[in-house]
Amino acid sequence: MFRFAAFVALFLSSLAVQAADVRVLTSIKPLQLIAAAVQDGLGQPEVLLPPGASPHHFALRPSDVRRVQSADLLYWIGPDMETFLPRVLSGRDKPNTAVQGLPGLTLRHFGEGAADEHEHAHEHGADEHDHDHRPGSLDAHLWLLPANARVIAAKMAADLSAADPSNAARYQANLTAFEQRLSGLDGELKARLAPLASKPFFVFHQAFDYFESAYGLQHAGVFTAASEVQPGARQVAAMRERLTAAGPACVFSEPPLRPRLAETLSSGLPVKLAELDALGAKATSYEQLLTNLGSGLAGCLESL
Repeated sequence: MFRFAAFVALFLSSLAVQAADVRVLTSIKPLQLIAAAVQDGLGQPEVLLPPGASPHHFALRPSDVRRVQSADLLYWIGPDMETFLPRVLSGRDKPNTAVQGLPGLTLRHFGEGAADEHEHAHEHGADEHDHDHRPGSLDAHLWLLPANARVIAAKMAADLSAADPSNAARYQANLTAFEQRLSGLDGELKARLAPLASKPFFVFHQAFDYFESAYGLQHAGVFTAASEVQPGARQVAAMRERLTAAGPACVFSEPPLRPRLAETLSSGLPVKLAELDALGAKATSYEQLLTNLGSGLAGCLESL
């Protein structure tokens, strides 16, 4: 009798594992990290973009197109971020969700803040990324607001529960645990970052407004530079003038490369250079992505 019961238990558990084999594909790593929290113990979501790739103008390989077509559930930010995806998704016959359209999200648009003034490193045009930041356009870096991550996670939990009903309770439990971890982390980040609200900092990429708004920070300016174009003397002088006026300040670039302009601008000034990673290249969880951002900001600003 005991052996039969053990066999039944083993059989049922194998069925559960089979039922849990829902293939989830996300466009970028932050969405993969959120999906991983919801799927914990039941599957491992995949991510389309490799580390360091730009979500704005990624070139899909034939193998990537096959992954897009075959995934059971697919999540991307939307046409304001992954401009390369809509054409491929038109041939997909399985569910896909552009999370920028989810009800309940808090969305921002460029040009809303007083600090949304850009200094361009060259006069004629900017790189492809900069064109996506025109005033009034959607700021698609929406995953950097913890409240938005909750909305995205809830959608994923609902989709996974529908695709894999036998494990619905586990997906919901994972969602609850994720929300609780975010609540605790939110309090820690607020406590550390609140005292730094008056410290000046500049960024090379306007990607962090959602995170800044959540924790009472605001960048003093954005230095936009195309890496392949050398800025003229007039542009560099204007940027240095802003940095000089700010006094001791931090200037944040994004990995993997620090713009050569950063060294030029900071030379001889009380400016500290540091990095912030909006895509969480080194993060193993969504919570760690937020923690790394908070530590990166605080680590530099506290030293001013």
